[in-house]
Amino acid sequence: MKLPIRRALAVAASGVLLAGTAVAATAGPAQADDPYQVLVFSKTAGFRHDAIPVGIQAIRDLGAANNFTVTATEDAAQFTTTSLARFRTVVFLNTTGDVLNASQQTAFETYVNGGGGFVGVHSAADTEYDWPYYGRLVGAWFASHPAIQQATVNVEDRTHAATAHLAATWTRTDEWYNYRTNPRSQVRVLASLNESSYSGGSMGDHPIAWCHPQSSGRAFYTGFGHTQASYADPAFRAHLLGGIRYAAGWAPAACTPGGGGGGGSVTVEAESYSSQSGVQIVGKGAASGGATVGYIENNDWTGYASVSTAGRTGFSARISSAGAGGTIQIRAGSATGTLLGSAAVPNTGGWETFRTVTTTLTGTASGSLFLRYTGGSGSLFDVDTVTLTGGS
Repeated sequence: MKLPIRRALAVAASGVLLAGTAVAATAGPAQADDPYQVLVFSKTAGFRHDAIPVGIQAIRDLGAANNFTVTATEDAAQFTTTSLARFRTVVFLNTTGDVLNASQQTAFETYVNGGGGFVGVHSAADTEYDWPYYGRLVGAWFASHPAIQQATVNVEDRTHAATAHLAATWTRTDEWYNYRTNPRSQVRVLASLNESSYSGGSMGDHPIAWCHPQSSGRAFYTGFGHTQASYADPAFRAHLLGGIRYAAGWAPAACTPGGGGGGGSVTVEAESYSSQSGVQIVGKGAASGGATVGYIENNDWTGYASVSTAGRTGFSARISSAGAGGTIQIRAGSATGTLLGSAAVPNTGGWETFRTVTTTLTGTASGSLFLRYTGGSGSLFDVDTVTLTGGS
């Protein structure tokens, strides 16, 4: 008989960690874009990144190889309607703080709304906190970050010029921002962080690069780019080039909001299952919706008839555990159906200690979602919410 212990599932990603596909530092389109101009703006009114000079040089190198010229400035007086009209896109390269006055802000709004491009790099999210338009443009503002460390990036949408050269996962070292809000509902997420792969992530679902239209213009943001080493990395340089080309209008992409993988994302309360074996619902104040799927033991399962696995390439779950841990198997069609992926479940330190973990899926099935739970004896874990990305 199952004991009434409060517990929650902690799923650690167990997918193979693949490095980004090697690319040339000057990788670009098969057919050259028409010549154009890019403004790189790196004014700081707060912390100043020592990577700014190498970042500027990297963009100059990309421009020399890909038919655009670069004007680099920290002079906010460039932000006039007449001056901005010369550029197809403007890159905010590790800007910080309040860098534009009211008239300059108005000129930049007019530029983007009229069809101009914006690229935000890393601490562009640590900029202009009192300007609501900029908040929508960049997508999310900076909240905090842990120490520089290696992490695994889940590449959710590989159809965009900024991510087409990458594998499904990308292992790299950088300074990983937590953001004040999750921008997913307002942008097309291109890549997200696997928070189980490093220490200090606090968002759960953790977008790290995205794009979206802004009126008649285009916006691209990447959280990468704190370190000097980033700008020598061919995969990051190709990522940055793809963002510039998208913002400049030379690399069309489906950047309307709706998750990654060229489709949508869906998040469901784990306790909203349509069928199950062995589990029970546990009330929990800190849980989304106030409850979790609990009392999970070896070979229990839950099914979600309304959630399709078709084309899904990513899985995440908010979980907690003071139990034995185990594995979540993500299956299609039935509790013994096609295995799309699996995620290892650690002990999180308590039944009230929540953590979000992720893994990649094969995207090869089309049945409804089933989660099968395996592990040792006794209580294993609880599940709060489940998210699938990619597909439709």
